[in-house]
Amino acid sequence: MRVAALHTAPARKAPMVAVERVEAEAGRGLVGDRYHGTKHRHVSVQSRDDLAAAAEALGAPVPEDRTRRTLTLDQGEVPTEPGAQLVVGDVVLEVVRRAAPCRVMDETIGPGAARALHGRGGAIFRVLTSGTITVGDEVESAG
Repeated sequence: MRVAALHTAPARKAPMVAVERVEAEAGRGLVGDRYHGTKHRHVSVQSRDDLAAAAEALGAPVPEDRTRRTLTLDQGEVPTEPGAQLVVGDVVLEVVRRAAPCRVMDETIGPGAARALHGRGGAIFRVLTSGTITVGDEVESAG
C-alpha cells in the first residue's frame, strides 16, 4: 500500500486542500490541519478500495477530497481495531476508532453518500512518532 493522496483543512468546515507532504507531530497531529493539537483525532485514513465500493453502492463517484479524510491509501484495507498501527514512511499511527461518515457528505458528494460510506469510512488515528508523510510513501501494518 502507498499514500495516494493527502488533504488538510486549516479550520472546521474549511475546504480540504491537497498537499504533497505534511509534517506529523507525535501527540499533536498534522501541522496545518484543523485537528492539530487535539487529544486523539490526529489523522483520518481511508482507502480507494472502500471509496470504489461506496461509489458502486451510491451509483455515483465518491471523490476522495470530499470525504473529509486526511490520508488516502491507494488500495487495501484500513485497520479499524483500536490499538492497531500503520507505519507511513517513518511515522507510526495508532487506531483510535472507526471513522463514521458524516451527513455533510450527503451535501458535498450527493444524497445517500453517508449511507454508502457506512462501514467504509476508514479510521481515526493518533500520531505516535513524528516525521514527514509524503504522497507515494509506503504504508505497512505494524504490531
